[in-house]
Amino acid sequence: MSYYDIDSILTDAEKIPCTFQLDVPDLGYLDNTPTQPLKVGTRVNLPLWLAEMLVIANSGDIEGRPFVTFDLPPALGNDVVQALKADPRAVPLRDQSPHFYGLAARLMELLDEKELATVLRKTFVVRASEIALHARKVGGPGHHKGKNPAEEGSNLGIGGAGEDFLRGLDESERGLFRKAHDGAKSGKEWMESIKKH
Repeated sequence: MSYYDIDSILTDAEKIPCTFQLDVPDLGYLDNTPTQPLKVGTRVNLPLWLAEMLVIANSGDIEGRPFVTFDLPPALGNDVVQALKADPRAVPLRDQSPHFYGLAARLMELLDEKELATVLRKTFVVRASEIALHARKVGGPGHHKGKNPAEEGSNLGIGGAGEDFLRGLDESERGLFRKAHDGAKSGKEWMESIKKH
């Protein structure tokens, strides 16, 4: 991704629950106690970019303990993972995080969670096939019954059933949906132009 990519910037801003394993002087303001040090065991939600840097630089103290640990954010918590195992299509990923896959990919670089990686891979494959199916249907003839015929076959593929489906997609899935829809629409237009000649 580009340095100026807005989706990357917003993914970096996602909050990650971190627990400090040492007393850290002059960081009490992170826990709303500006005059106090940050105490051992304090849980603080830090932006992904900062949590990532702290984990990478986590050389620990003299006894080898890390100075900060982090837990998976609620978007990748056990409840969400169990729901994804049951039926990936039933989970509105956007409700978990607008940049769900970006967040998951960044955290998978830091963790060795093979089961979670398998669930996320299966989720993407199942949902991508569902996205392709919906992208071919949305905006076709008869989709906008009673509306202006010029709106049929919108290049964004939104409106009616499309809006309901898009509501649960994270940003990368929305981009995939737009590309699949535009590709199907362009293919249909090409076939119609061939038939005319």
